[in-house]
Amino acid sequence: MLALLLAAGMAPACVSTASAQDKTVNWKVSLWVPPAHPLVPATKEWAADIEKASGGTIKMAVFPSEQLGKAFDHYDMARDGIADVTYVNPGYQPGRFPIVSAGQLPFTFKDGKKGTLAFNEWYHKYAPTEMKDTKLCFAFIHDPGALHGKKKVLVPADMKGLKVRPAQSTIGEMVKLFGGTNVQASAPESRDALERGVADEITFPWGSVFLFGIDKVVKYHMDVPLYSTVFTYNIGLKAYNALSPNQKKIIDDHCTPEWASKVTDPWVDFEANGRTKMKALEGHEVYPLTDAQLAEWKKDTQPLRDSWAEAVKKAGGDAAAIDAELKAALKKYDAGL
Repeated sequence: MLALLLAAGMAPACVSTASAQDKTVNWKVSLWVPPAHPLVPATKEWAADIEKASGGTIKMAVFPSEQLGKAFDHYDMARDGIADVTYVNPGYQPGRFPIVSAGQLPFTFKDGKKGTLAFNEWYHKYAPTEMKDTKLCFAFIHDPGALHGKKKVLVPADMKGLKVRPAQSTIGEMVKLFGGTNVQASAPESRDALERGVADEITFPWGSVFLFGIDKVVKYHMDVPLYSTVFTYNIGLKAYNALSPNQKKIIDDHCTPEWASKVTDPWVDFEANGRTKMKALEGHEVYPLTDAQLAEWKKDTQPLRDSWAEAVKKAGGDAAAIDAELKAALKKYDAGL
């Protein structure tokens, strides 16, 4: 009995000692969005919770606005240890990550929050192979964006001859498929491109239309969840592997579906609220598609799905099985269109 009591009394001290023996690490978290973007404060809260849970042994500094490197380079920045956690847009490097690109196909998601849960759950199976140079923390999407422009576009044939700023590479392929021309412009450059007539249309999330002043230069807005862009938070393997078992568990506990939602839901809400705001704005037309028109879009974008499947096969993946698993996840969370 005495031995049991002594053991029980010593247990907290042992846990405390194990935590106290963890070496303090200082991680850099690199984001390429500006400080005003909803992801920045949400990521800071995530980092603060990690520091608290680790007893101050995992300290994180968040660097927004491409301070540590260009948006295009963020996957390699995690791989190479330039930053320890990075915000990655896989679509910035077309062809490099073919599996994750399934989330960029048009008419895949109808809801940002449910879509993130489905997408995150589905991709965790494939990230260790496709993104083997890093550790995936979580994957997510923004709330579905739409086509905004100077002309009312109802069917794919209406895209012919239009100059479109696409949100990501797959939508760029869609524009070309329908006879349009792609205009490459960053988000901050997009308003100027539309204002000067360099672009006629833009695919963009609803809230960001106001954030970047695009509402001032377009009138028509297709009210359909046309596309989403996929993102990941990646951790450098060198940084992760250098942690103690206790510290690794803390990081793992902050790379869950719950934390994916906590970090990304504020952005989803921001974009979704933009759609509500636009509907109430004078001088703008937010128009739905009929069932027949939507069916035509889905049918005519099938070649994009075929191209995705071919790219996955070339990379050694079973495209049919991967697609079936994504559809199952979408159905599970009622996230598909």
